[in-house]
Amino acid sequence: MDDIRAALESHIALVPDFPEPGILFRDLTPVFTRADLFRGMVDAMVEPFAGRYDAFAGIEARGFLLAGAASMRTDAGVLAVRKAGKLPRATLAESYALEYGEARLEVHTDELDPGARVLVLDDVLATGGTAAATCSLVERAGWEVAGVAVVLELEALGGRSALGGREVFSLLQA
Repeated sequence: MDDIRAALESHIALVPDFPEPGILFRDLTPVFTRADLFRGMVDAMVEPFAGRYDAFAGIEARGFLLAGAASMRTDAGVLAVRKAGKLPRATLAESYALEYGEARLEVHTDELDPGARVLVLDDVLATGGTAAATCSLVERAGWEVAGVAVVLELEALGGRSALGGREVFSLLQA
């Protein structure tokens, strides 16, 4: 696990002053261009939850990449968690707070069997609003949250506290 962590850290691009002055943005997209790193990252994210999930919830947009790759590696399904208004059938919606307002996420209500175990995947855990909204959607739909796995956790922003004691795994912390 230490090898993949070191490789990931060396390939994450640091972008100062993005999206606004004073922010150091950690861009994970270079990792996605390296199949070996991408594969190792996904394997490391899902391994702590082995045998405890039936599907992956990929949060728009980088979570889609992670969930799709995890599905191909494990034969579990993918649940797309989308921004409001993007899904064509019956949905559940959950709002969450942003620094500058509010956003909404949605899932189709009929995607998985009742009681399905869902592992939530995303690239970054910051304040926890997006992950918490996703967990709420999963539970409201009648499924079980198996845990939350992220590539990078920004610990100073306290995102874990928004997740109500759910099991969280992060490959990297900053």
